[in-house]
Amino acid sequence: MNAVQIPALNEIEIAAGADPTPGPGDVLVSVQAAALNHRDLWIKLGQYAGITYPLIPGSDGAGVITGVGEGVTEWAAGDDVVINPSFDWGDDEHAQAADFSILGLPRAGTLAEQVVVPATQLAKKPAHLSWSEAAALPLAGLTAYRALFSRAQLRAGERVLISGIGGGVALFALQYAVAAGAEVWVTSSSAEKIDRAISLGAQGGFNYREEGWGKAARGSVDGFDVIMDSAGGEGFKGLIDLCRPGARVVFFGATRGDPEVLPMRKVFWKQISLLGTTMGSPADWGAMIAFVEQHQIRPIVSGTFALSEAAAAFDLMEQGGQFGKIVVTMKS
Repeated sequence: MNAVQIPALNEIEIAAGADPTPGPGDVLVSVQAAALNHRDLWIKLGQYAGITYPLIPGSDGAGVITGVGEGVTEWAAGDDVVINPSFDWGDDEHAQAADFSILGLPRAGTLAEQVVVPATQLAKKPAHLSWSEAAALPLAGLTAYRALFSRAQLRAGERVLISGIGGGVALFALQYAVAAGAEVWVTSSSAEKIDRAISLGAQGGFNYREEGWGKAARGSVDGFDVIMDSAGGEGFKGLIDLCRPGARVVFFGATRGDPEVLPMRKVFWKQISLLGTTMGSPADWGAMIAFVEQHQIRPIVSGTFALSEAAAAFDLMEQGGQFGKIVVTMKS
């Protein structure tokens, strides 16, 4: 089979390798499409501990089962599936186990014509999704679902602020929150992205590069019940000022580092909950798939590349500016 391979730090190539074989409890999936996450770029750049090259990256994928291992009865060749990239979560719904991992490191990932995964990691592909849309769903869709519903306990009618609209998780959060009956606002440094978010159901947005944007937000919206963030940094303090009493601030990243100052008096006096989250449990995965099917959610795809163009897909991810997921298709 052909696959995207990272042979060494900050290198990428298309390499031919042996076709994988499913072991007991495993399935072999002919990948129709895969999608990139920032995680794949960070693996390429060596920003995780203990990386051993060469490796096949990729956490997101969808395809057709072409083989099943011994003991697999719930799936058969010809089934259309999406792959859950959240491995070995464990039995505690509150947090992942110590041996939790994400598909694509250390296990060979989805940026390949074929991938072997445990049968328990699959869901039936939602019928309303194309292969590219289905491939775009798993990691970001799962992360957004757990953040909004399992952690922040979002309810219909609440006001939500999503920072940094344009990335996969933020866009899923927007789509999910609107579908759940919430009122959503977004932040971005791009007026175009704010306009596109409004076209997807957002009430409005704020440019965080404009001085005094937080004051403008407080002037137009009487605070938020749920705030979702992945940046952290010095801007995190300002999010606390936008919270209504009893608000929940849920965050799944810290791309701008740790906040230097946290206004603890405001946090405890306003009964604000600060909630960390990452990925999701098997229960979150099942609930997310059902929610997407019920509300006919269609993932936003920013760009599609052939397998032979994978290096260009990684370049686009590194440049930033995309609105939605970057997809790599395996069939030309």
